[in-house]
Amino acid sequence: MFEHLIQQEVQEYIKNYRQELSRLAFSGSPFSQVSTKELLQQIQSRQKAKAKLPTWFDTPGIVYPAKLNLEQTSSEATAAYKQQIVEGNTLADITGGFGIDSYYFAQNFKQVSHFEIQEHLYHIVTHNLKHLPNKRFKSQLKDGLKAIEDKTFDVIYADPSRRHHSKGKVFFLEDCEPNIPKNIDYLLQRCKTLVVKTSPMLDISVALKALQHVSQIHIVALQNEVKEVLWKLNKESVNTPEVHAVNISNTRTQKFSFVWGSEAKAHYSSPLTYLYEPNAAILKSGAFDQVCQVFDLFKLHKHSHLYTSHELIDFPGRRFTIEKVIPYSKKQMRHGIDFNKANISVRNFPETVAKLQEKWKLQQGGNRYLFFTTIENDKKIVLICSKIIDEN
Repeated sequence: MFEHLIQQEVQEYIKNYRQELSRLAFSGSPFSQVSTKELLQQIQSRQKAKAKLPTWFDTPGIVYPAKLNLEQTSSEATAAYKQQIVEGNTLADITGGFGIDSYYFAQNFKQVSHFEIQEHLYHIVTHNLKHLPNKRFKSQLKDGLKAIEDKTFDVIYADPSRRHHSKGKVFFLEDCEPNIPKNIDYLLQRCKTLVVKTSPMLDISVALKALQHVSQIHIVALQNEVKEVLWKLNKESVNTPEVHAVNISNTRTQKFSFVWGSEAKAHYSSPLTYLYEPNAAILKSGAFDQVCQVFDLFKLHKHSHLYTSHELIDFPGRRFTIEKVIPYSKKQMRHGIDFNKANISVRNFPETVAKLQEKWKLQQGGNRYLFFTTIENDKKIVLICSKIIDEN
């Protein structure tokens, strides 16, 4: 099916193309049996795969799907994390897609069934499997929901499409395809554990009401950007799940865990010696008071989500030394800002970064970090900080 795309000269062209894609779009394909559209798709998708899917990028003969399929697929880093949170012998991926998650699940499971309803995508996956080193998952051209009707598995995995045939891009689980909340009982009857991947935009409280049987929530960030939220379900769970806020970076994985709905008491203080900014996964989790209690820190304000301490601690996020605290007034700012470049952040502050840059004639960058925020008594301040570079 892809015999023309995988010819050596075509593959070399795709691999070595370095010019603007618009140039190829205007000039047309240099190959009589490969269309311009096909070439553009392969070049664009392969370039996107370089950081997201290095194994696929480095493997000769790989065929890539359309941009939309590649956008929703997991990265290798998040797929590798998923394989750590489930166990068993058999797994069904009922929304197979490009097969990244199935590929990683198959490293731990004896049998992985990858069900894909789109014929073209199915053929891409089966073709790529011939070139990839892992052969332990089998792709089938079937509707995943129907395919498992008379079967049981240790784990069922679903990544419902966030593109609705009439509503376009959607975020609520009920609007995704397949409709997981509608089929919860059906799915849980056929597995010990159900894992559902959702958009990072989905509200946790809303999803808990829709899913009902959640035992764990994994909020997965990559380089401090939340990429997906994973929901582990089983029939016995009653919605007091463990929440794991995870940030995967090039050097380490930070993880903060707590029980959803658990009470925690926050303590407040003016800025002390050090400032802490939680990573994106923690901010998504809403564990603002839990962070305060677990790490024995002080919050600057109920809604600022910045923390401070006298002693420096290890922390799942960025750490700073507070060099200067400036009240946010015209007079104080004129005296305190004697430089023209800084990294600006706003937390619980009425003005945007762009507005502040314009107002105080500041360029973004350099070694200084400015936090425009609000502290107790709703006082507006600016924290001039230097970043503490983590060694590990």
